[in-house]
Amino acid sequence: MKVFGSSGVRGVVNEEITPAFVGRVALAAGSTFESGTVAVARDTRRTGEMLADAAAAALAATGADVHRLGVLATPGAQAYAEREGVPVVMVTASHNPPEYNGVKLVGADGVELSRDTLERVEDRLLAERFDEVPWDATGESRRVESARREYVEGLLAAIDRDRIADADLTVALDPGHGAGALTSPAFFRELGCRVVTVNAQPDGRFPGRDPEPVAANLGDLGDLVRAADADVGVAHDGDADRAIFYDETGTYIEGDATLAALSEAALDAGDTTVSAVNVSQRLVDVAERTGATLELTPIGSTNIITRIRELAAEGHHVPVAGEGNGGVLFPDYRLARDGAYTAARFLELLADRTASEAVADYDGYANVRENLGYDTDGEREAMLAAAERYAGSADATPTTIDGYRLDYGDAWVLARPSGTEPVVRVYAEAAERDRATELASEFRDALADARDR
Repeated sequence: MKVFGSSGVRGVVNEEITPAFVGRVALAAGSTFESGTVAVARDTRRTGEMLADAAAAALAATGADVHRLGVLATPGAQAYAEREGVPVVMVTASHNPPEYNGVKLVGADGVELSRDTLERVEDRLLAERFDEVPWDATGESRRVESARREYVEGLLAAIDRDRIADADLTVALDPGHGAGALTSPAFFRELGCRVVTVNAQPDGRFPGRDPEPVAANLGDLGDLVRAADADVGVAHDGDADRAIFYDETGTYIEGDATLAALSEAALDAGDTTVSAVNVSQRLVDVAERTGATLELTPIGSTNIITRIRELAAEGHHVPVAGEGNGGVLFPDYRLARDGAYTAARFLELLADRTASEAVADYDGYANVRENLGYDTDGEREAMLAAAERYAGSADATPTTIDGYRLDYGDAWVLARPSGTEPVVRVYAEAAERDRATELASEFRDALADARDR
């Protein structure tokens, strides 16, 4: 796909992402949905209301009535879609920096559009083949105030509230000024937890930290865990479809370790789990121990969800799936990444152990990730050509379903272009951090040399 990446379309506002562009995306989506009603939601970004207005106007031009949900976590918008049976245009750039925004499209079943449907939307967008209606058939717009509360009530109904309440947990929460600030604090309190917060004021400038929940951005959360003597720290990204954790000592927990712990608790022999090509050996080990099958896809929620749908149609049970960035899916609950639900499932693990104990069996690997930016398509292509040459000369087993992953037996390294930013990402994992750093650095240097020539 030329427009929609691994998780929608994103870019810098008033450069790649303009009101006119978002309007065209919404025209294409509205023409493809063929639905009498479409909802529009957004995260807290400063430009979100402007772009949501553009999307709503364009949808009305296709004849759709528009439900304006306001600021709402992406999983909350997906819950609304499923409950009401209407598709959603979600204005969000998820974990990207404040100057970014974007669009994610959700079907009337509450699931991100499949690649096939996204390609139909994209074909209409690129050809500007829109089904606009006469003036007297245009849609009307109304605001919906209940979506956030209904989302929280749905979460509460899906979780073992008694198990969590009996554990008497203190949760330190960092919603990162994003949409989760309007739902997660209440949710955890209603689960019976004591909740302390940082960066919990909705603010699209993200003054406390950047939206991406990585260790470099979450120092305040670690401090809060220690200061409040909390049992666990929870962080979201900008649209709250991800959850990252700190243990009771204020130590960052690798997302891959969390995914492994949650997966081991959910998987049985004969089940299938799905992850992306940057999968940690931790999840490979869990699949082997539980007798489950592990399927790999290109990186991005769209690809994982598409594969889960295919597996379900073939009769396979997929109780858990996701990536080590905190984006976990529990398809028996909903085929969507949901940071609040993921956090609650992790809290369930803490009923009889500490957070550090819950992930202790998955601590044996070190992960390194580096980004190499580029300014032109030529630089991007030069780096990808260098990655192909590097992979061809390496004494490792290559996987090329998304970029170039090289498995060395004791470690692996992956280089692939981001689907949401002008960067090529390099990932590495090994039992020793020095080994992972060495693999990432060597691959990165080969790419950087090609880019800078």
